[in-house]
Amino acid sequence: MLSSASVTTMLPVKDIDRARAFYEGCLGLKPGGLRPDGKFVYVVGGSTLALFPKPEGTKADHTAISFRVNDIAVSIEELKRTGVVFEDYDFPGLKTVNHVCVLGAEKAAWFKDTEGNYLCIHEDLPQG
Repeated sequence: MLSSASVTTMLPVKDIDRARAFYEGCLGLKPGGLRPDGKFVYVVGGSTLALFPKPEGTKADHTAISFRVNDIAVSIEELKRTGVVFEDYDFPGLKTVNHVCVLGAEKAAWFKDTEGNYLCIHEDLPQG
């Protein structure tokens, strides 16, 4: 029923101006505009990301957004040059090496935005 519907990711932020500076300046997203309800939107690879003001913010302990990239190592270096700081983990079943963890059929690396949301980039591994 919804398989052909477009998807909008709704991401709460404490400070919309600070968040916009990160998403545009560090991640390179192109502004889509401010909506009358206060949301600021970006079109990202055919999907929509909407930042919306939420004064108390969020405390999610999971990945809010994951961006699929073609080459995770190159993407990490490009994002680091813009000020993105990657997380490193060493837990049973989740260990990063050079910020990257291999999880099944993908490589993944995590970072936080200015609002404390966990974001990820991931590269699909070849199947077969």
